[in-house]
Amino acid sequence: MSAKSEYEAAYFTLLRAREERETLLRYAEFLEDEQQRLDRFAAETRDLLDELPRRVTKPIATTSKGVLEAVGRRRAAVLDERKRMGDRIANAERFVEECELEVDALR
Repeated sequence: MSAKSEYEAAYFTLLRAREERETLLRYAEFLEDEQQRLDRFAAETRDLLDELPRRVTKPIATTSKGVLEAVGRRRAAVLDERKRMGDRIANAERFVEECELEVDALR
């Protein structure tokens, strides 16, 4: 492989690594926002129904448990993903740094 081809390969690997890192950072932001949204939704679902008489809300209230359980499952998945994000982002950052070193060395 020629020096130019090797440099280009390393450079394009660096670009992909940076893109992956940025994607993970955006995903981490999404997960944080999603957790807050789900927390708000669950709280509002519980609180707003409590403000009205049970006899009026009965048709909707019967579905609340299922909705809140589904929200809880999604929230658990979001929390699980958030736990992993620190390591994933750190690994992506290290890979970007390695790629930058390689590109610099090939210049």
